[in-house]
Amino acid sequence: MPASPDILALLRRAAGADDVIGLAGGLPAETLLPREALAHAIATTTARSGSALQYGWAEGDPRLRAWIATRLAARGADVSPDDVIVTTGAQQALVLAAGAIRGRIAVGAETYPAAIDAFAVAGAHAVVSGVRTDYAIIGVHNPRGDQRREAPGEGATIADEAYAELRFDGRVPRPLLADARSRVWHIGTISKVICPGLRVGWLVPPRSARAAVIAAKSAADLQTASLSQAALVALLDELDYEAVVSRARSTYAARAAALAEAIRAHFPEGQFTEPDGGFTIWLELDDPCPTPRDEQALLAAAVDAGTSFDPGSMFRVDGATSPLALRLSFSHCAIDALGEAVRRLAIAVARWRART
Repeated sequence: MPASPDILALLRRAAGADDVIGLAGGLPAETLLPREALAHAIATTTARSGSALQYGWAEGDPRLRAWIATRLAARGADVSPDDVIVTTGAQQALVLAAGAIRGRIAVGAETYPAAIDAFAVAGAHAVVSGVRTDYAIIGVHNPRGDQRREAPGEGATIADEAYAELRFDGRVPRPLLADARSRVWHIGTISKVICPGLRVGWLVPPRSARAAVIAAKSAADLQTASLSQAALVALLDELDYEAVVSRARSTYAARAAALAEAIRAHFPEGQFTEPDGGFTIWLELDDPCPTPRDEQALLAAAVDAGTSFDPGSMFRVDGATSPLALRLSFSHCAIDALGEAVRRLAIAVARWRART
C-alpha cells in the first residue's frame, strides 16, 4: 500500500539528516558501486559514440540485450536477444507487465510496495491470494529477505529477480522463464549490483505479447536512455561482473549478520528470520498497533532518536499495521554503525511504548 504523505515526510526527513543512522530504504552500499569505472565508461561513450547521444529503438541496445539473453540462457532459459526489452529500471517492467495482464494479481501477505503501486497505475489490482495470476519475488524475498524458489502459477506469473543474484550462498535459482516460457514475465535489473541511477532493467515477456509491450513502452517513453545503455555496455566490457557480484554478496552477508546480532541483543522478544540475501530484515514485534497513527508515531519516535525504518503497512495490500512490523535495511549502513542504529531504535520503541 502506498505510504501516507505523513510517513513519506518522516522518511524524507530521516534521509536528509546527517545525524540519522537510517535503516529505511533499499539502497545499495555506496562503497560497492563501481564509481570510477562507470565514470570512465560514461566519458568514453560520450566522446566516441554518436548513437549514445541519439534516440534509439524502444526494445533497447542490441549489445545489452545480448548480454542479458546470454546470462539467462546459461541458467537454462530459452531466450534470445530479440526476446529482451530493456526498460527504465525494473519498475517500468512491472508497469508494462501489469498493463498487459490487467485484472487481479496475487502478491502474498507482504510484498514490494512499489509493485502494488505499479499494478494500480497499469490498471491491475493487487490481492493477497485467490487468483491465477501472481507476482513472485524470486531468489530473495522483499521485504522478508528469505529464500524463495517459486514455481510458475497456473496462469501468468510476473517473476521479479531484483535480488536473485544477491543470495549470500551464491546459488542463483533457475529462472521460472525456463519452465513456463509462455506464461512467465521475467524481470531483472542492474540497480542492486551496478548502479540504480542508470535506471536500467529488463523485461522478457511471453513471445505472443512482445509486440504489444514494445508499443506500450514506445508510447510511454520512446526508449530507455541511450547513454545509460551504452555506458553500461562499455562498463560490462571492462568490468569483472562476477567479481562485483561476489564482493556484494560477502559485504551484505556481513552486514546482515551484524544487524541480526544487534536485533537479538536489543529486541530479544522480536521475531525475524535471518536473511538468505538481499538488503533487509523483516522484524515483527508483539506490541499492539491498531491504527496508522500508532505506526506513524513509532516512526516519528525513531527519527527523533536518530534512526529510521520502513513501516510494515507499506508492504501489505490492505495497509494493515498489525502485526507490528518493521523492515530494517542493512545494505546502505556502515557495518560498524548498525549496532548503534538498533540501539537508537530500541530507545524509540521504549519511548513509544511508554506513550501508548
